[in-house]
Amino acid sequence: MATEDDSDKPVAGRHVYGPRAVGALVPGLVKPAFGKRAPATAQVLADWEAIMGPAIAAVSVPRKLFSGTLAIACSGPMAMELQHLAPQLIERINRHLGKITVTRLRFVQDAPALRPAPRPPRPAAVAKARAAVEGLPEGELRDALEALGRAVLASRGS
Repeated sequence: MATEDDSDKPVAGRHVYGPRAVGALVPGLVKPAFGKRAPATAQVLADWEAIMGPAIAAVSVPRKLFSGTLAIACSGPMAMELQHLAPQLIERINRHLGKITVTRLRFVQDAPALRPAPRPPRPAAVAKARAAVEGLPEGELRDALEALGRAVLASRGS
């Protein structure tokens, strides 16, 4: 028998509408993008051009981050040049991540695969991302979360 006091208690499986903490939205949006990679690895892979700049990003691709060592694929001659820049590259990466994550670089002589141009998000993905953040106040944070949602949903084919 339900009483007035029972109506205030959440029911398992019931969706709560209304204001939510922004942090509650982020895991659902980024989980597919991270997959089985650690967040630092995913961030380095996603932000490689922003970290290195267009010139270095065009000739190199980060492959794997393990135990403080970042493997970077590049052509043979470029590997030699990047090896000389290693201290500066490590500093850029760690500054971007906000903590000391990379302590060593390992260069793999491999012609980096060209990254395909990102495909534009489908209208359904745009609408879904917009709906996910519509309860948030207007501003940069909302715009950034919407863009993140569009990118993740586009990569999932939603």
